[in-house]
Amino acid sequence: MQVAATLSTNNTHFFQVRRPSFKCNGYLSPLNPITRATSINARSLKTIAPVTSTEMTKKHLSNLEKLLQKKGQSHPVDYSSVPVIQEPMKQGKTGENRGRNLLEGLNLARIWPEMKAAEEMSPRHLIRLHRMLSNKSMDEYSPRNNLGSRWKEYHGCKDWLGLLDPLDENLRRELVRYGEFIQAAYHCFHSDPATSAEENPDVARNVSLPDRSYKVTKSLYATSSIGLPKWVDDVAPDLGWMTQRSSWIGYIAVCDDKTEIQRMGRRDIVIALRGTATCLEWGENVRDLLVQMPGENESEGQPKVECGFLSLYQTSGTKIPSLAESVVNEVKRLIEMYKGESLSIIVAGHSLGAALALLVADDISTCAPDAPPVAVFSFGGPRVGNKGFANRLESENVKVLRIVNKQDVITKVPGMFVSEAIDKKLREAGAAGVLNLLDNSMPWAYSHVGTELRVDTTKSPFLKPDADIACCHDLEAYLHLVDGYLGSNESFRPNAKRSLAKLLNEQSANIKKLYTSKGKDLSSLNLNREFSFPRPSCLRSPSVLPSPSS
Repeated sequence: MQVAATLSTNNTHFFQVRRPSFKCNGYLSPLNPITRATSINARSLKTIAPVTSTEMTKKHLSNLEKLLQKKGQSHPVDYSSVPVIQEPMKQGKTGENRGRNLLEGLNLARIWPEMKAAEEMSPRHLIRLHRMLSNKSMDEYSPRNNLGSRWKEYHGCKDWLGLLDPLDENLRRELVRYGEFIQAAYHCFHSDPATSAEENPDVARNVSLPDRSYKVTKSLYATSSIGLPKWVDDVAPDLGWMTQRSSWIGYIAVCDDKTEIQRMGRRDIVIALRGTATCLEWGENVRDLLVQMPGENESEGQPKVECGFLSLYQTSGTKIPSLAESVVNEVKRLIEMYKGESLSIIVAGHSLGAALALLVADDISTCAPDAPPVAVFSFGGPRVGNKGFANRLESENVKVLRIVNKQDVITKVPGMFVSEAIDKKLREAGAAGVLNLLDNSMPWAYSHVGTELRVDTTKSPFLKPDADIACCHDLEAYLHLVDGYLGSNESFRPNAKRSLAKLLNEQSANIKKLYTSKGKDLSSLNLNREFSFPRPSCLRSPSVLPSPSS
């Protein structure tokens, strides 16, 4: 770990490094480069030979590095034994102290990068970083508050008005939780991507759910209407699952725990859908012409959706029903099973799964006369349909919350015209007639649906501001940004608790060097055993999972 190398000593004369007192139960702290006897009074301190700020910084960081990197350490650091830096108690404030407090109030770290680097190297910052890089912190979530009286608000009955900026802490916790349901779908697929001829679609796969209060009731499959020549399988037999037409894409789970049902205020049904993973799914993604939805008559303002998404949603396999049929039948069964109870349905998806989630929500919101309220949590979702499709979902009272990364290009496609914000301004300016004409006649007149929560990669203190396209679209990066989001004009949440372990393992090239070096050296970081599983070589999917050789 090159700690000292990250702090430039060329301009350290711009600021003074504080000399704190290190005392823990009467013992001197190993972090303090200047050893002092406890009997030395304030006056005798003036007789100590002066030490330059540069020497103090180097010695302090050197001792800190030795403390955090004891060779042969076989277990995580016991944080309770690490001293906490505190100012010595004094009866009165001297002029020097008052001046120092004034400088601290100016927040000079924003002016001089050297001071910011010194702040990031403080013991408090590094101890917190150590906890975040530890796998154990994966279980440190925000407290689950009782949502019983307000669950409809968090479900979107008021379009999340007043909950997004600043982001409500309960809503943040729920968004991360549903995002982890999507991660479970990714994990399950990559652990066994092939769909064998003997596989029974009526038997749910064993999914490792992040919440034990839920149980899986149905496996979901998506089938492509296009195929590849047979010789492709002959050339690359090990990649047969990449060219198979039907693939496992997600699951339906229902909350089955009385305590959790009471906390949430209703019995919750989750439909989780993963993103693109196979060649044929990529092929369907690029079929971006708008087509008329089945059962709709040709008319002005009719709903249209992307051809490829609709194909994956409605196509059946040889022995596998279509995604549309499976979802509707299972939701009807669950509604009948829990008739008389308060129910809700959350459709959560990432990337391609976010696009399919809108088609799913459109169907299940009208599949039964007593259908429960339906909400969609979309992570990094592309545009799916035109303005008519958006109006149709709104008329069906489907609530959609789109979590969008400002740097994610996937959320800006498909479509070739103005953004939703400009479209709104043009309509307010009196250009609605021209825009409606374009919506009805052009095959790429796409429009987003629902309410947007916009996060920003550059606000994360851990990710590089120029992170690549894959990182900006990665699901774990999304959950990291949501966990640290406070508001549109706020910095990253300082008390964010989500572990960096998985993000570091998947996106190490996009994490700042300071933290990648810490992650490699911390003995408590054991990523491969925690997150790895056998899987064949495959194309890079939107949410990349580590392989045993990585």
